[in-house]
Amino acid sequence: MRREATFVLTHSPYAVDLNGLTVKEHPVPSSTWDCQIPAVWFRRRQGRIAACVGHIWDCQGAAPASAVEFLERHTDGRYGGTCEGRWNGERYWGAQEPAVIEQHLALLRPMLDGFPAVPAGYDGWWTWHTPRTSGGSR
Repeated sequence: MRREATFVLTHSPYAVDLNGLTVKEHPVPSSTWDCQIPAVWFRRRQGRIAACVGHIWDCQGAAPASAVEFLERHTDGRYGGTCEGRWNGERYWGAQEPAVIEQHLALLRPMLDGFPAVPAGYDGWWTWHTPRTSGGSR
């Protein structure tokens, strides 16, 4: 992943909690590390902007020393983030436990109202999008 200075919805950007990285040694095969970081993002679903909360995960060959190192080494974005809750201003999708729903909505409601600002406590915008290079002459 790489950090972009500006928000571009079509680049599928994520804001992450740099203090929330968890790293656990994976039992099989040994010497690999399961890494996960809390994340939030915006998506357009059925023509509406939705705010999402969840995490980004990756299995890496060496334990990252920091959240930024984890993100910079995470190059396979085919699965994107794992969504745990989503709010589109009208409907919530996600957790079934009332306390978790309240936590999600406490984050997602102001996030959607402040679109496209990075929510407090998060660092953004991180993306797998590859910038285009100039094509040069033919």
